[in-house]
Amino acid sequence: METLVRMDRQISVFLLAGNRLLREALVRIFNKRDGFFLAGAASYDSQSIKNIQSSQCTVLLLDSIATRLSNFQFIRDVLEDVPGLRVVLIDMEEDEETFFRTVRSGAVGYVLKDASTMDVINAVRAVDQDEAVCPPRLSLSLFKHFAREWSGVPNIHVKLNLGLTLRQQQLVPLIARGLSNKEIAEQLKLSEQTVKNHVHRMMQRVGVSDRLSVVELIRLQGVLV
Repeated sequence: METLVRMDRQISVFLLAGNRLLREALVRIFNKRDGFFLAGAASYDSQSIKNIQSSQCTVLLLDSIATRLSNFQFIRDVLEDVPGLRVVLIDMEEDEETFFRTVRSGAVGYVLKDASTMDVINAVRAVDQDEAVCPPRLSLSLFKHFAREWSGVPNIHVKLNLGLTLRQQQLVPLIARGLSNKEIAEQLKLSEQTVKNHVHRMMQRVGVSDRLSVVELIRLQGVLV
């Protein structure tokens, strides 16, 4: 049997979609497109990761069924078992929470189900070139989310110099904004007593008698709060 050698590089794609109509439509799309090799197409089951691994694909395009059933653990598992794989999720809505969970799970592409054929093709091409893809509105949401979370990111100087835990560091910008213990508790989904205990320990640890002095000490470490 003659061995065929592909002279041009093709993007190897595996389709994992529980929705049969979507899966069959995507199969037709990629089979007709130059520059792509369809490594496999299937619905989600217990053998999905094994099938993806054996296909040697470089891009996984999946619908939301696998993520819903596994509570997003599937994406983390497949990325752990298939190093270098890029994951693109096709989801139903522009839901921020679903999008953020997808990003945290390790996916680098997020496409809506009403996307055009070219949107899907371009998304796969982009992630194959180490780019990330998402709808413009969600891109803005991601920037805003990062800006909000940045103030709560662990700061090595604060940890080393003041000994504050991650949770205690997360309280500092909220205290700086003038939020009460109750308001902080509601925002972080903690009990008011838990917040009160954290604040008390913070003051004891850094040797001050009021919560705003903790904020000032953090600012002296060069952290913007």
